[in-house]
Amino acid sequence: MTDHIEPLPLDWTIGAADIPERGLKGSRTATDMERASLAEALVLLSCGSLEATYSITPIASGYRLEGGIDASVNQACVITLEPIASRVAESFSVDFKRDSSRATGDAGDLEILSGADVEPLVGDVIELGRIVYEALSAGLDPYPRKPGAEFDWSDPEQSSAGNNPFAVLGKLKDRS
Repeated sequence: MTDHIEPLPLDWTIGAADIPERGLKGSRTATDMERASLAEALVLLSCGSLEATYSITPIASGYRLEGGIDASVNQACVITLEPIASRVAESFSVDFKRDSSRATGDAGDLEILSGADVEPLVGDVIELGRIVYEALSAGLDPYPRKPGAEFDWSDPEQSSAGNNPFAVLGKLKDRS
């Protein structure tokens, strides 16, 4: 049995051969179809806009991808399910290396926490779309809530039993 992996909504790749020695700067804007795919993949009501700016710089044994995203999205309120418009602005810094193993020294933990993320450089391709997708996903509010929306629910069985948590146990005792 083989696992089917869904393709990412943004198929933005940059070949390493297309990156000059001085580096490469650019920007990408998601198309209507890409934004619709993003909304479906991230369970959004809609993705109104998405723009990514980036720079790719050659480094030892690979490339550094740095940049940011700016997106406008509509999410459903977790209480009322009404649409909530929000803006997502995130930055990213990722090193794509041919050998992604990190050597740790005395300050190994500090280096890992403060440095750029490290990804393997597979097939000499920089996966800009995947990084932008991950940045957008990480920047979304996991529990969007409309201002003033409150979750006001009470268990009807608990309210009929009173506020005493032992009242339910009393009912069980009466049955025996």
